[in-house]
Amino acid sequence: MTRRHNGVSSREAGASSMRMLHTMLRVGDLERSLAFYTDMLGMQLLRRKEYPGGRFTLAFVGYGAESEQTVLELTHNWDSDSYDLGDGYGHIALGVDDIYATCTGIAAKGGRVVREPGPMKHGSTVIAFVEDPDGYKVELIQLSSRSKG
Repeated sequence: MTRRHNGVSSREAGASSMRMLHTMLRVGDLERSLAFYTDMLGMQLLRRKEYPGGRFTLAFVGYGAESEQTVLELTHNWDSDSYDLGDGYGHIALGVDDIYATCTGIAAKGGRVVREPGPMKHGSTVIAFVEDPDGYKVELIQLSSRSKG
């Protein structure tokens, strides 16, 4: 499917050869963040590389191979242990099969559920929000109710 924006098709703009690769989050404690994304959210550590010259480490996590899926890049700058998240960042979203069981499991492992599962405002899609160790919000969306909202 070719889409047009301002009279230019996505194919003409080169979009047919593009895909989203990753989203990057700066984290203060890489091990704590890896535990959150792998143990609580079920992602896999896909690769990790330290850059001693630049004093940072990159870790990529996700639900499948980077060649096929968009992944999350966790960047740990060795000399920073926290970040001001500001007010521009919103959240990332994950679809889940059982939002209630997912939130119960996250809470049982010590994770923060900051909005319990329930219908979104002005809709029927069931959502919840959890917070990672650095304060980034992760929206959980009940997949079976997705078409209802």
